[in-house]
Amino acid sequence: MLDPELLAAAERVVAANLKAGRSVAVAESCTGGLVSAALTSVPGSSAMFDRGFVTYSNEAKRELLGVGLDILETFGAVSVATAWAMAQGALERSRADIAVSITGIAGPAGGTPEKPVGTVVFARALRGAPEREPVADRRDFGDVGRVAVRRQAALVALSLLMPEGGGATATEGAQGVPAP
Repeated sequence: MLDPELLAAAERVVAANLKAGRSVAVAESCTGGLVSAALTSVPGSSAMFDRGFVTYSNEAKRELLGVGLDILETFGAVSVATAWAMAQGALERSRADIAVSITGIAGPAGGTPEKPVGTVVFARALRGAPEREPVADRRDFGDVGRVAVRRQAALVALSLLMPEGGGATATEGAQGVPAP
């Protein structure tokens, strides 16, 4: 059912986090639960996967993750600020040791000149880490189609869940833009 590369990445994440004794939470918007589905497809994932939040709408981001209306109105749903607030909210509302968030524009519509279709923003929050040190990244995958954007975004999110800090290794054709 899942793409073999996505499933293989999820298997690596589950094994590495089990070995590290770490639990995981995810906050997904444009991937619509794809990262959660990949992780829970792996036998034994229940020992490390705490929960997933699918917060597709701004209202869901606010209600389930506590993303402030001021953040959404000032920076928009697809922004480093929103991704960081989503990751922090997932961490605060779970028992996980690490949380990753994904928010973006999968297309075919919804893009703007500043945030074209294929723009996805990620953030990672670690329990106990200073809140003023966000780990966030913007990727521009291009207008490669909804399925391809969601797949690439899920692969990047999975790489960010690796205990060694990960790194967005599955971003062929993408350009990373450092967080401000």
